[in-house]
Amino acid sequence: MNLIVAVNESWGIGKDNKLLFNLPADMKHFRSMTMNKVVIMGENTYLSLPKRPLKDRTHIVLSFNKEFEGVQMAGSIDECLKKARRYKTDDVFVCGGASIYQQMLPYCKKAYVTKIFSTCPADTFFPNLDLLGDWKVTAEGKIMHDDNENVDFQFVEYTKKTKRERV
Repeated sequence: MNLIVAVNESWGIGKDNKLLFNLPADMKHFRSMTMNKVVIMGENTYLSLPKRPLKDRTHIVLSFNKEFEGVQMAGSIDECLKKARRYKTDDVFVCGGASIYQQMLPYCKKAYVTKIFSTCPADTFFPNLDLLGDWKVTAEGKIMHDDNENVDFQFVEYTKKTKRERV
């Protein structure tokens, strides 16, 4: 299983239940990574999507009390995992929010992180993979600039270390 996330310099992912930035290149990257794949997300993340469900993707949405049309519902992390096991592991992407990321991180083998070089305020955070001993950077894209948001950003791929590498 994979995850995909955009973070600022303090690993913030959102403020007031909204993304910190609107970067067209990041949205294009998200689309290309998740197209024809499975996306797992919480109810708030699902409701924050401009168009629901996302086109050409299978959705697994964690919600304790709601049902959404056109998606697979899960009432617990265990149920999310059970549903995700029906698909090829490389085709499953955890997409947020913070609680879902936190709970699903131990089951992920790859993390596709858009690092946005900004210290803008955030109230929701993703675990800093650079400080966790289980993850290593396996690919870094070139640093790019977004003129609308006036920020630099970079696509970074992390891979969970094997048990041998963690020793």
